[in-house]
Amino acid sequence: MAERLSRIQERERAALVADLQELGPEQWRSATLCTGWDVEEVVAHLGAAARTGMGAWTRSMVRARFDADVHNRRLLEAFRGATPEETLDRFRAVGPIALPFADSPGGLGELVVHAEDVRRPLGLTHRVDPAGLLVVARFFATRDFAVNSRSLVRGLTLVASDAGFRHGSGPEVRGPLLALVMTMAGRPSHLGELTGAGVPELARRVGGSSAERRAPA
Repeated sequence: MAERLSRIQERERAALVADLQELGPEQWRSATLCTGWDVEEVVAHLGAAARTGMGAWTRSMVRARFDADVHNRRLLEAFRGATPEETLDRFRAVGPIALPFADSPGGLGELVVHAEDVRRPLGLTHRVDPAGLLVVARFFATRDFAVNSRSLVRGLTLVASDAGFRHGSGPEVRGPLLALVMTMAGRPSHLGELTGAGVPELARRVGGSSAERRAPA
């Protein structure tokens, strides 16, 4: 795309920081769409991802014996501060997420999904950069990267009701592009925004999937 994804990431991160700096102490402990993680833990996870290159990521996974939960927990605990405010200050200072490679749609997808993980339970809304969201949707629909997004939608036709996105063949699943992206990332919370003959099958796959609920890290 004409604009580098890292620049879109920077704007999306700045928007998330702006939302986070308005949170009260109890909101930082609120549950998110990431099972078992509160708001501060999701933010620390994002910050850790921005500081972890592919080599460090691989070494961490090996040390964790390829247990993603152990890997993610170690990295986020190393990143988080003594208080949510300190964690936010550290997150404010990081650069873009570069996994699986520099300027990858995977890094932007990580940020988009986790930002929605935080915002939706808190009742916050944000319009994700349309061009960036479209790139993330295409990436998720064609690759299984940490979450089984491609496998979840195999044999279904995805159609965005608010963007020029259409993918696949088979029973149709139609809805807002962000809802499609979040569902491909394994979040059942957005299924209610989708319509079409393919929704029951997609709901079955998402509900029965053992895929990690957290986006790439």
